[in-house]
Amino acid sequence: MVNDDTSPDGPSRRDYLKYTGAVLGGTILAGCTGSSNGESAESTTEEATSTPEATEEATETATETPEEDTSYSVSMAPVGEVTFDAVPERWIAYDGGYADMGVALGKGDSMTGIGGAGRYYTYYYDELPGVSVDRDTIENNQLSDADMSKEIFYELDNDVHVMDPEMLKNWFGWKQEDVDEITDNVAPFVGNLNFRREDEWHDYRYYTLYGAFEKVAELFQEQERFEAFEALHEEFVADVQRQLPPADSRPNVLLVYAGSDEPEAFSPYRLNDKGTSKKQWNDLGVSDALAGTGIEGLSTTDRGKIDYETMLEIDPDVIMLRAHERKSAQEFRDTVLDFMRSHPVAKELSAVQNGRVYRGGYLFQGPIHNLFLTERGAKQLYPDVFGEVTGDAELFDRQRVADIVTGDF
Repeated sequence: MVNDDTSPDGPSRRDYLKYTGAVLGGTILAGCTGSSNGESAESTTEEATSTPEATEEATETATETPEEDTSYSVSMAPVGEVTFDAVPERWIAYDGGYADMGVALGKGDSMTGIGGAGRYYTYYYDELPGVSVDRDTIENNQLSDADMSKEIFYELDNDVHVMDPEMLKNWFGWKQEDVDEITDNVAPFVGNLNFRREDEWHDYRYYTLYGAFEKVAELFQEQERFEAFEALHEEFVADVQRQLPPADSRPNVLLVYAGSDEPEAFSPYRLNDKGTSKKQWNDLGVSDALAGTGIEGLSTTDRGKIDYETMLEIDPDVIMLRAHERKSAQEFRDTVLDFMRSHPVAKELSAVQNGRVYRGGYLFQGPIHNLFLTERGAKQLYPDVFGEVTGDAELFDRQRVADIVTGDF
């Protein structure tokens, strides 16, 4: 359902932010910076030739300084180039990764909703002074609640949709004419589905997390904030990587999904596909326990699952289990890990016996999420170096992150 608090701002804003045209992979012109009126010009000429006063007035008008052109363009696959007359004031993301990017750039207050609130985790913002989002707005305005219908796009009346339109076509049955209609009548799309790289339909460029983040920074004209985040991130990752043990001493990791507290079957993920949802594991230098097994990762077309017997054949050093991000580290151990320890097959796994089964991180992560998840992953994988995952050790400066978000940098 659409919250009244997110109704359009009114004709003046919409008249300024006008969008026209949409061609997949081509150019979208979002707005125009001015126009000439032939009838008015002709009338002015007639008056100017009639009296000296009119001539003087016309001369003054002609010598006025032209209005500054504030338009700019952003180019991102699959849509291509999109031109804006002004920075979008109202926006929506499909997933939590792009939502987190907007928050990181100081645009959290102008986010009108999200594709699905359940996988947009905002509790880490509580550790950043002055950083928050309105969960009521997010949860009241979920595109998924309206079955991703075009009607909710009209009702929310955003200035940009930060999502991949090819995702709408391949996941939700949209046609290209639906994408064109919303682009023409509401606002354009800017986004690239990049959390995994295993979908056959995604035959165009992928972006890394920071590659996509840079494009969103261009969209909101917040390049300085992006550069500050990028510098912080690079320093943090470099510092962590300097402390990692040698490659041959690092664990291999099995990353799977199962939402139950008593899981029996698991959807596998491959760490080697370099999707943004695996960024922390790649940065932390672990190997994929599924390498060489012939088991493919979860995708639109591959929904296969593995069980404990298959896991036992692999016997990974560490098991990372997704879909438990509302639990604390201790709550996860008291439920999921305890169940596995009592399961007749699961209890034979080395990872279970050694207590090395952990929460596996978000499916959709942005730059703020990634800092926290990399810190958590470092503790999960290398507790002798970085401290136990249930401990309070902090590996990056929360205040510095908050200062970037709030503009104090």
